[in-house]
Amino acid sequence: MPYQPVIGLEIHVQLKTKSKMFCTCPNNPDEAEPNVNICSICTGQPGTLPVINKAALEMAVLAARALNLKLSEESKFDRKNYFYPDLPKGYQISQYDMPIGLDGYLEIDVPSHLSGESNRAARGGVRPKGARAKIGITRVHLEEDAAKSIHGSKTGETLIDYNRCGTPLVEIVTEPDFRTPQEAKIFLQELRAIMRCLKISDADMEKAQMRCDANISLRKTDENGEFVDAALSPKTEIKNLNSFKAVERALEYEIKRQTKLWEQGKPPRVQSTRGWNEQSAVTEEQRVKEEAHDYRYFPEPDLPPMDMGEIIAKTQSELPELPIAKRKRFIDEYGFKNEEAKFLTSDPSLAEFTENVISELKEWLASLPEVEGDAEEIYEKQKAKLAKLVGGWICSKLQGIMTDKKIDIKNLKITPENFAEFISLIYTNKIGSAAAQKILAKMAEAGQDPTQIMEDNELGQMSDVKEIETVVQDIIRQNPDQAAAYGAGKTALLQFFVGLAMKATEGKADPNIVKVLLEKYLKEK
Repeated sequence: MPYQPVIGLEIHVQLKTKSKMFCTCPNNPDEAEPNVNICSICTGQPGTLPVINKAALEMAVLAARALNLKLSEESKFDRKNYFYPDLPKGYQISQYDMPIGLDGYLEIDVPSHLSGESNRAARGGVRPKGARAKIGITRVHLEEDAAKSIHGSKTGETLIDYNRCGTPLVEIVTEPDFRTPQEAKIFLQELRAIMRCLKISDADMEKAQMRCDANISLRKTDENGEFVDAALSPKTEIKNLNSFKAVERALEYEIKRQTKLWEQGKPPRVQSTRGWNEQSAVTEEQRVKEEAHDYRYFPEPDLPPMDMGEIIAKTQSELPELPIAKRKRFIDEYGFKNEEAKFLTSDPSLAEFTENVISELKEWLASLPEVEGDAEEIYEKQKAKLAKLVGGWICSKLQGIMTDKKIDIKNLKITPENFAEFISLIYTNKIGSAAAQKILAKMAEAGQDPTQIMEDNELGQMSDVKEIETVVQDIIRQNPDQAAAYGAGKTALLQFFVGLAMKATEGKADPNIVKVLLEKYLKEK
């Protein structure tokens, strides 16, 4: 590609404090009734004075720590001046030259097909295939949110809901280190996992708890992939990105649009802002991008500079195990594959559920007479098989049920102990796959014990050889042509007969016994 994308992100994350950033109003921006969580401070009435929310400061410092930033010993708030209906004071209390932290990074895993010699870094260098990307974080700072504009009302007017006004936000600004739209999406997913791990935000993009603006420009390269010009081109900022997929699609579109402009000899000459239209799948011009001086930043006169030493010291021991370390531990300790570990650690509650399941599973297996060894020995010997069972049933079947029924892991009726018992029934061949799916659905519905469900609904595995033998012989008798073809060398037909046997027994027959008996009687034909 003769043009190298240069991509950076600006992310705002809503913090889960009890009150707003500078007043005691409830921090509930999703309140259904408009304009109820407001006061004279957050609506900018004359003579009111803001008071800093200490919990928001602590959360911002935790975020900065997790992103490896250099923490500021002294910080302050500034006024960012602009006029818009969603900003009642005529300015936003933000941070400019003394933020919470500066110069950090976050490493992300980049699939090998997204890296390699063709993907030169925005700031130089080539990332080897399969390497991890180190994305620079320019700064982390705190600010208050604006109100919510509601367009297209029945009267054709734009309405303003000030419930969100004053909600604490942490803004995270990256360096232009992304090489592809896919890398930007992976970074945002990792950032969401970190915010949830820290328990400072749910960071749900669809609910605007994490909002992202993407900055993109192109740099021309020669036939060797070297940059023709050392200077960066004017960037285009893309707004209205409310999902990971939207970020990826908008950047892909913008790369095509800007490439066409470069090929026509008309590359962008000024910074601009464009909005993403989800329905049309295009970006649309909004305005020329403002520079920092356009906002006339100056120190917030009502809030003195802050000595951050006490908060920095307090949060030093509060940083939990972060997603990247937890993923590695899930792979090494429990035997999960990378994608399973990534999913299972994406939410702290799901990670905790999974770890409790494995703990209970070890005890369940140790208590079974047909399994030898103590709890740790059993799991270590059968780690690959057990991890595949636990990971597969949680990531696929259980998640499918939860999605269909709109069940959150926090209110799931299945306990880790019952899920571990369920896995042990599968592991010891007491239930087959079809029966297991029925049992799991009933467990999610009522939270019942899996063994009780199995017995009440006669879903246990059929292991009586004589009974299965009768079924196998009947199937062979009913399909003489396929039996003859198998005898003539079409051994792939064995799976056809296995399928018929499992269907005839409603999935209860032990498939291993079915296979052995079929091979025996088909050879005799």
